[in-house]
Amino acid sequence: MKKIRAFFDARGVIEVETPLISRYSTTDPHLDSLATRFREQDCYLNTSPEYAMKRLLAQWQQPIYQICKAFRDDELGPNHNPEFTMLEWYRPGYDMLQLMAEVADLVGSLFGRSDADPLFEYLSYQQAFEDVTGFDPHQVTAKQCYNYSVDNHVEVPQGLRPEDDVNHWLDWLLTQLVLPTFDNRGFTFLYDYPAAQCALAKVEPGPGSLPVAKRFELFYGEVELANGFYELTDADEQLNRFRRENEKRLSAGREASKIDENFIDALRCGLPDCSGVAMGLDRLMMVLTGTACIDQVLSFAWDCS
Repeated sequence: MKKIRAFFDARGVIEVETPLISRYSTTDPHLDSLATRFREQDCYLNTSPEYAMKRLLAQWQQPIYQICKAFRDDELGPNHNPEFTMLEWYRPGYDMLQLMAEVADLVGSLFGRSDADPLFEYLSYQQAFEDVTGFDPHQVTAKQCYNYSVDNHVEVPQGLRPEDDVNHWLDWLLTQLVLPTFDNRGFTFLYDYPAAQCALAKVEPGPGSLPVAKRFELFYGEVELANGFYELTDADEQLNRFRRENEKRLSAGREASKIDENFIDALRCGLPDCSGVAMGLDRLMMVLTGTACIDQVLSFAWDCS
């Protein structure tokens, strides 16, 4: 933490603190918030400080970072704990590639400058899939993914059907086929995701003029360490995305989430052109220490808390 703070202090990035508890939960169909109550009012522990940090960013227009606890009602396993430590930062005036370079600089500084410096590979989502499967993930259909899985003897999980959303198939094939090809002793940036996986990122034309989500993830081997966006600044588009995510939650049998109106209002006031990234510090510590289970880098793992 000292090294991280020194890194950002030297670059003029301001440390901030935002609430861990909110009256709003995430609409992300892949995440669930941990719920609690205050004076008979439902409230939630943050899955990340993103919305509050962007409210500060809209008001002050300054580069900011935060080290805080985040909480997710998620699986429990070697890479997951319901409470974890997150580093998140935002850079006005940076595009996605500039922020990726800063992420590499930070990780490199934590390892120290020597012949043992970590190696970074940069792969577009399209290139990564074409190298392994031969098809373009931006144009493939769910039925084609299913046929590919059958033809190549890829195990298909129960409940995943040929008529399902193609992005469910891409997520599955990513974990089963693409990530295992990443250097298990190095770092890989995967960027320019399918447009439908945009989350809070801008969508812009990619190679061949097909739309891509301007977002990236950093992996060490197959383990995801960071998730970054060239941030969406359009309040109306963000509101529509939240509504579509709630529809997906309902169709998956989950409760719809109350949309954070304060965050939408902040976007209307004017979020600067910027990029932001969230990094799991517990997982990064696993890489730094060469451990295989998150419990080994926590003072108190879930079973001992």
